[in-house]
Amino acid sequence: MSTPAYVIKTPLRDRAATVFSFAAQKTMYGGRGIAAGDVIYLFDSENEGGTGLWARGVVTAAQATPRRPGVARQTPRVSITVRRTALARRRCGRAELKPFSDWADGRPETELNFKFYRQATDKIGGISAAAAAYLERCF
Repeated sequence: MSTPAYVIKTPLRDRAATVFSFAAQKTMYGGRGIAAGDVIYLFDSENEGGTGLWARGVVTAAQATPRRPGVARQTPRVSITVRRTALARRRCGRAELKPFSDWADGRPETELNFKFYRQATDKIGGISAAAAAYLERCF
């Protein structure tokens, strides 16, 4: 069984850093299952002026954010620390994934477009082994 892979789409402020901390990040598509040792692909949020896929890393710490009492509907959130392991050599972002919008075609590009660009919010989400293999070709 292989290690699960995840994607985080969020603004990346310090591109020189090798360790990143992301506090109370929204999770979707199984993102709340993220744990230390998991591979994560970092997308610099294009909603905030970023460039899309920027780096790959490994999660060194993950902790669920406690739910707020008295609030009925809450999106699960988690705080993670990531050590960068590689920089992307090929661009992969909204422009590259936008043509893949046949949600039922089973392509890894379509999965990434559906999970991370159909809805504009920044988030952590789980991806399939096929989507992770597709992203690996960018390194």
